[in-house]
Amino acid sequence: MVLGKTEVKRIMKQHDLSPSRSLGQNFVIDPNTIHRIIRDADIKTNEQIIEIGPGLGCLTSELSLNAKVLAIELDRYLIPALESVLNQYGTKENVEIIQHDAMKIDWQNFFSSRPGQWKMVANLPYNIATPLLLKMLENAPQLQEICVMVQWEVAERFAASTRTKSYGIPSVKTQYWADVKVLGKVSPNVFLPVPKVDSAILKIRRKSIPLAVDYQKFSLLVKTAFRHRRKMLRKSLIQFIETSHFSMAEIDPKARPEELSVDDWVKLTKTLTTVEGNGGDLNV
Repeated sequence: MVLGKTEVKRIMKQHDLSPSRSLGQNFVIDPNTIHRIIRDADIKTNEQIIEIGPGLGCLTSELSLNAKVLAIELDRYLIPALESVLNQYGTKENVEIIQHDAMKIDWQNFFSSRPGQWKMVANLPYNIATPLLLKMLENAPQLQEICVMVQWEVAERFAASTRTKSYGIPSVKTQYWADVKVLGKVSPNVFLPVPKVDSAILKIRRKSIPLAVDYQKFSLLVKTAFRHRRKMLRKSLIQFIETSHFSMAEIDPKARPEELSVDDWVKLTKTLTTVEGNGGDLNV
């Protein structure tokens, strides 16, 4: 049985809980949405799933019926309710609960003791979705697939194409590491409390072999250029890029950052054989 609105309200009342706005908590109360994200995640039996922000366990309990779930929850007050839900609706022995701030985890060290391939399936808290996803793509190669619910505008930014308003740092960085697709819009009415924005299901599948490049330099160029996205690249990147570098990369120095594809950014980065000598700060 998937928890619906009535069950969620009962559990909250039983444990004297209310969603925390500061923690970006919006609990899913629609069984169809739970089934939809599980279907979109294409979970196989006994797969290893990491879930950030399990909340009351509506999604966790369904995941636990077929997969091994590692649930990381920041709010310690939710843990007793989460355990109760798993006992009643899920397979508790398939779930490991860690009370921790996902943004403070060293993911390289975290996965060093947890071998194998992993998927992330989650209804991510709005306030950490973008930095968390980027951090995990950059630091957790064991994480092969991600299927998450995020704010609609966040999903748009991750999946955006060049020459669009949404195309920016998250777009370039994510699409360097992975193939990205927005699977569909999610109504605010499937959450409690009801947010003021639409959400989306976002699917991210890591590329088997990313393009060869010095990622720190790549990241530095992308971040520097998009901080001044209305400026021409020859102006925003003047401390790093000489005119000859644009010619070598076959990129118009008058272009704006949103005009460059991931391949273009890689080509431009590869021209930086002597960035240090140009007086640039390479600290990312």
